[in-house]
Amino acid sequence: MGLMPKRVKFRKMQKGKMRGTAFRGSSLSFGEFGVKALENAWFSDRQIEAARVALMRNLKGGGKVWLRVFPDKPITKKPAETRMGKGKGDPSHWVAVVKNGKVLFEMGGVPMEIARECMRIAAHKIPFRTKFVTRALHI
Repeated sequence: MGLMPKRVKFRKMQKGKMRGTAFRGSSLSFGEFGVKALENAWFSDRQIEAARVALMRNLKGGGKVWLRVFPDKPITKKPAETRMGKGKGDPSHWVAVVKNGKVLFEMGGVPMEIARECMRIAAHKIPFRTKFVTRALHI
């Protein structure tokens, strides 16, 4: 498995709603550049890892990357060709619930052109619309 919590209080979770805009985690906290979600979606552990690997590979050792999302919601799946009923399925994978405005990745210590290109390549691995953001200059 990819990213997942070490332990959880409950094995299964309800679907929930993905309404509204993220206020927490909607501004850059660590790096100078970031990639921000423009839609509400589930971001799976495998997708997060694929985007992170793409980011690191194109960074070529320079700079620093911060991951601002963590998959802490278990998604259940029933076996194939199973009749309806008989309870909820077993947990199959983990997702992070991402709201519109949430910063997903941050990057620092590299020029803007390199950061923009790295984030563009990582954004291809992300299954929803995103945008490149930079830290506002405090004057």
